[in-house]
Amino acid sequence: LPAPTPDMEAIASHIVKFLQSEVAAGRLPNPLPPMQSGVGGVANAVLSALARSELEHLSVYTEVMQDAVVELIDAGKVACASGTALTISPSARERFYAHIDDYKGKIILRPQELSNAPEVIRRLSIIAMNTAIEVDLAGNVNSTHIGEGAVMNGIGGSGDYARNSGIAIFSTASTAKDGAISCIVPHVAHVDHTEHDTEIIVTEQGLADLRGLTAYERAHVLIENCAHPKFRPGLREYVEQAYAQSKAKHGIIRL
Repeated sequence: LPAPTPDMEAIASHIVKFLQSEVAAGRLPNPLPPMQSGVGGVANAVLSALARSELEHLSVYTEVMQDAVVELIDAGKVACASGTALTISPSARERFYAHIDDYKGKIILRPQELSNAPEVIRRLSIIAMNTAIEVDLAGNVNSTHIGEGAVMNGIGGSGDYARNSGIAIFSTASTAKDGAISCIVPHVAHVDHTEHDTEIIVTEQGLADLRGLTAYERAHVLIENCAHPKFRPGLREYVEQAYAQSKAKHGIIRL
């Protein structure tokens, strides 16, 4: 995995602050429900930030476990981590093998039909944290395709977790191609997770809580909190035109 970038660290910081605020407001219990995290640099950065946070007695219920899970256990933050596999770097692997007796009572590997079982995810009220390629103004997420045809990666278990979780969080950088393309767009090229299964969207710019909002409220929160400032004027203009041309005033229409 690449070393965390400043954008990844910013995303991780926004998520940790959100979880802390939810605990403070009484909307999440303390200790937190088990956490699921996707694979990649952002996911690793989020779990690493949790290891440095004030949150304690954490647990992990996920698919593939990365370096940060080992880091959380080493920090004394996690007493139990469940997944289907370990994908860890050579340095973490050396540490793992050297102290395998310490980890064997804290890590359990389960068949995928258990780790991704909708009923179990729902019963545990999992906090699901996954990455997106792009997010549209309604809250739909594309996590697999570049454009309409080029496959970047598979959907993995993000659908299982997002649909059945207690809270579904998706994160992405606000831009791609060295800032040339916005990752907050009017309409995603490919939908993997509909607006009904996404609740929290995070970029390095900030966090958008979409819970309980109308389509147009979602659009404005995403633009002001998550979009890169240079793309916000164009996105605002799109929403204004879509609203003006929509007869039902229900969703963000295609212009």
